[in-house]
Amino acid sequence: MLNIVLFGPPGSGKGTQAESIIRNYNLLHLSTGDMLRAEIAAQTKLGLEAKTLMDRGELVPDSVVIGMIENRLDAPSQTVGFVFDGFPRTVKQAEALDALLATRKAPIRLVLSLVVGEEELTRRIIARGKTSGRADDQNEEIVKNRVVEYRNKTEPLAKYYAAQGKLKEVKGEARVEEVLADLCKEIDAVK
Repeated sequence: MLNIVLFGPPGSGKGTQAESIIRNYNLLHLSTGDMLRAEIAAQTKLGLEAKTLMDRGELVPDSVVIGMIENRLDAPSQTVGFVFDGFPRTVKQAEALDALLATRKAPIRLVLSLVVGEEELTRRIIARGKTSGRADDQNEEIVKNRVVEYRNKTEPLAKYYAAQGKLKEVKGEARVEEVLADLCKEIDAVK
């Protein structure tokens, strides 16, 4: 199985690139945000548990998120692998995901990290906010705080996956097509 983690700071182009990678390689997109909304809408046991926590203003624990991923992995699929987008966000989550995938003998094969400078990230997110209507994308201070939060909590994943020899950094400031070509080059090298 070709299981890939795609990560990068907010505004790095993960969503845009994930769509193309999924099409090009017949992979299934696993976005934890999308899965959470689907589990809640379907009123599954995990979805109801997550909704209860969210209604109280609490974060959904890693065990619930891993459970949702496990449910998705168990669902019938004609794909040859997965693109994990938005997960894992911490080393603890990466360890839990690795343990889950090990039970299926389908480890993460490649971790693609989109590298974009902070000025460019801020510019992109503010521009996205003008078209998306999202208030949090229009406030420069909030945007900068989200990037700092990413740097503090998610960037340590780079070291975790680099130690496994799975991390490939790709410059994400070029044109969308150029970034995709660089990502595909890395994917083709592990296929």
